[in-house]
Amino acid sequence: MTAALEPLSLMQRHPVVMQPDGGRVVIKLFVPGEDAQLAQSRASSLIERILQLDEDEIGRLLEEVLARFAGRHLDLLDTFQHHYDLVHHRVPPDVELSPNARSLIGAYFSHEFAVEAAALCNPSMVPHPDQGGLEAGQLRVAMSLRQIGEGHISSIGFCSAVLGPGTDFRLEDRAGPLVIGERTGARHQRDLLAAGLAELDIDNELTCSVLGSLPERYSDEEFEDVLGHLPGALLARPTTGDTLAVLREIVATDYAVTFPAAVPLHQRVLWPATPAESNGMEDARFVQVADEDGRTAYLATYTAYDGRQIGGRMLHSRDLRHFEVTALRGPAARNKGMALFPRPVHGRRLALCRSDGETLGLSECDGSNRWQEAVPLLVPHRGWDLIQVGNCGSPVETEAGWLVLTHGVGPMRRYAIGAMLLDLDHPERVLADLPRGLLEPDEVEREGYVPNVVYSCGGVLHDDRLWLPYGASDVRVGFASISLDRLLDAMVVTP
Repeated sequence: MTAALEPLSLMQRHPVVMQPDGGRVVIKLFVPGEDAQLAQSRASSLIERILQLDEDEIGRLLEEVLARFAGRHLDLLDTFQHHYDLVHHRVPPDVELSPNARSLIGAYFSHEFAVEAAALCNPSMVPHPDQGGLEAGQLRVAMSLRQIGEGHISSIGFCSAVLGPGTDFRLEDRAGPLVIGERTGARHQRDLLAAGLAELDIDNELTCSVLGSLPERYSDEEFEDVLGHLPGALLARPTTGDTLAVLREIVATDYAVTFPAAVPLHQRVLWPATPAESNGMEDARFVQVADEDGRTAYLATYTAYDGRQIGGRMLHSRDLRHFEVTALRGPAARNKGMALFPRPVHGRRLALCRSDGETLGLSECDGSNRWQEAVPLLVPHRGWDLIQVGNCGSPVETEAGWLVLTHGVGPMRRYAIGAMLLDLDHPERVLADLPRGLLEPDEVEREGYVPNVVYSCGGVLHDDRLWLPYGASDVRVGFASISLDRLLDAMVVTP
């Protein structure tokens, strides 16, 4: 490695740019009045007005709705029926409704949400589960995307691309109606419940009894069964109601989501499913791993945001169709931006983090599933990163070491992407880093929703080339690449 300074933005930018598409919409429940700051449902009066319509008018209105919206959504009538089921208690019990009337009520209690109308940014990239139909030298990749819509609500979307041969890059089709995953029963982990209680400093006879009665993995039904069989002496205590509420809140943090097999990856949307993430699922960092049984799987960390507080979450999936969501626990998980290593290092489960808000550190997960205090790896020390440093996704394993893409924030809150190299066997040892930015916003990329920012949640190594998707000013997604040798040669050895 040499100490020679390279020009700004070492990476080769590819001419493909993804812009936010206001036509990518999902259907959400809409209850008039509940969008106000002080919710006062107007559902009953709306239903009363609908019931005044005759059957011919109901049929005509429903036909118009289907003509306008059926081509934009899968199973539109099923969605209307589901939304009707959520409000049918407002219908007088002595009223018999036709199927058309139920569907029309469901339509009035529905609205479209444009998932990426405000911005599209902060992608990560992993090898796609489907590598069929490719030529020699090509790799299909799956990309996660932070989609931002009305109210600055973030969700996780997906798309795919083909890398190679050489420096060729091609985005695959993104067309088709979007589908929000269906929430299904989760298999909860007892150690994560214990860790959640420890973070809240709750330790009493009731929590000990619950933890002692639960198996290592348990379902929602098994959890409620344990609560239903608690001793009467514990239930009679004055703090029991509060403790039970906390237990249920912690368990509800973890859930599972499944998509129909016929829905392709680019039509899947991971939408906020708990109060803790009601304002967004931000900056997912996906990485491909090998599970304990040797099968390929995908892990991702993301930030759950409720409008006031943040919390770390982890996704697990074998096929990017069924996802299990769990909370990240421990001191290192208290801030944004954890990124998991793709494999254990000598039995250690490791992650990059920025638990103090400004320093890039290395954390290890203990036997209780808690991420421990981080060992500092990189502190703000150069002009372009004096405000804070962090990671831009999971480390990439190379023969030279763990390649870590970093980000730094400098004057005028200008973001740039850098890189560093960690020892393969002892990742707490920094071997080398770049003296200046690897990728910096150009004159076009600096304009947008959040100006002067380039940011990524992870790239891949293919054919000795690092491929990196990145968000530009939180409004569009660009793509860049660089040969691994050129990147390593640009680094300087650290003292």
